[in-house]
Amino acid sequence: MLIRDDEQGMRAALREAEVSAEQNEVPIGCVIVHEGLIVGRGHNQTEGLQDATAHAEIVAIGAASSTLASWRLHECTMYVTLEPCAMCAGAIVLARVGRLVYGAEDPKAGACGSVLDVIHEPRLNHRVEITTGVLADECGAPLKAFFQRKRREAAEKLEPGHA
Repeated sequence: MLIRDDEQGMRAALREAEVSAEQNEVPIGCVIVHEGLIVGRGHNQTEGLQDATAHAEIVAIGAASSTLASWRLHECTMYVTLEPCAMCAGAIVLARVGRLVYGAEDPKAGACGSVLDVIHEPRLNHRVEITTGVLADECGAPLKAFFQRKRREAAEKLEPGHA
């Protein structure tokens, strides 16, 4: 599939987020595009792999680096459904991703301007172009539903008589 614009790229990332949700993972998805082609895909796999680093962005960076046979992704655009955390923002800078597009802001752990601003840290040697808010509502809805369900399940376990 040829990615022609940011909305199309984000829709591909949303499909990856659906895979996360189906696997009972936090529904975050990511794709990396080079010259209009998806060269890396990722979705959260932290629970399934029992690996705290298995975030969508990290998985996608590994896949793109393998596809392109280079860890330098300066000619690539990353589409991710949620603002990256500090770990992922650091990896984006280290991988030299040229452009980052994210959907929903993360007011609790976002590291691209919401809580921290790792991406724009002046002491780092790479600058990432950022576009925010692409399909923000569509990107935020699965996350909201996921955490509402998790809270409901936790409350049900606390109810008297629950097995």
